[in-house]
Amino acid sequence: MSEIQSCEASIDGINFRLKEPFDFSFLKKYGQVFKVLDNQDSGNICFGVEDSRYKYFIKFAGAPTVRANLNEEEAIATLKNTIQIYRDLAHPILARLINAEEIGGGFAAVFEWVDAICMGRQYQQEHQQFMALPLVTRTKIFEEIMAFHVHMAAQGYVAIDFYDGSIMYSQPDSRTIICDIDFYSKAPYTNQMGRLWGSGLFMSPEEFTLGAEIDEVTNIYVMGATAFALLSGYDRTPEKWPLDMRLYNVVKQATSDKREERQQSIRQLIKEWEAAK
Repeated sequence: MSEIQSCEASIDGINFRLKEPFDFSFLKKYGQVFKVLDNQDSGNICFGVEDSRYKYFIKFAGAPTVRANLNEEEAIATLKNTIQIYRDLAHPILARLINAEEIGGGFAAVFEWVDAICMGRQYQQEHQQFMALPLVTRTKIFEEIMAFHVHMAAQGYVAIDFYDGSIMYSQPDSRTIICDIDFYSKAPYTNQMGRLWGSGLFMSPEEFTLGAEIDEVTNIYVMGATAFALLSGYDRTPEKWPLDMRLYNVVKQATSDKREERQQSIRQLIKEWEAAK
């Protein structure tokens, strides 16, 4: 495999990588950059920016990022499509959208900045910090993620590409944050790709099957996989499960390869989880 060509870039003293140079001077509109997240495969590059009063998380499409799985035009179109999703699914634990605009030859979505650590394994140091959170905290995070997805289903959406990189936690204010819901879609949704976007550790068999229906039962699998990731370090064996085995059985059922064997709604999953506690 040939090595990806890249160049070093810098803004406000923060170094990062791109495929080729790009002018980010438009970010001065929002303040000074204090963090850059350039290791995304979405085609977006993300910035932490602050002015004299606020901090912002800015997701920008249109720059030649190193790991992109799509070109700049596709990344812009995808990011534009996400704006209505964030508005429709607004929720206390969803990253709060502040603004969205065409700028700098691309498109920017501006969110409230939260001082949080990300569970995503692409950020190894933060991932280790996240997995070192107390078990009771990680259990609370899982329960709040399930509650958000009940809200999502009530709005007529299905979760696509939900994975550990979508999960954040703010230790200062004990707050769970869900981010990166860019591929969530209105139901009904049919798999027209074969392998959908996402991490295989979180994906149901339907998400690998051309023509399969993607629905709330699919998302039951995603929630079960999330429980194993959060609570037993991605290990699905009973030996590694840290809680009561009745809870293990609930989550194991949720991750059945057979749709008919899973719980049939996220509300049912929550009900069974609570009853097993």
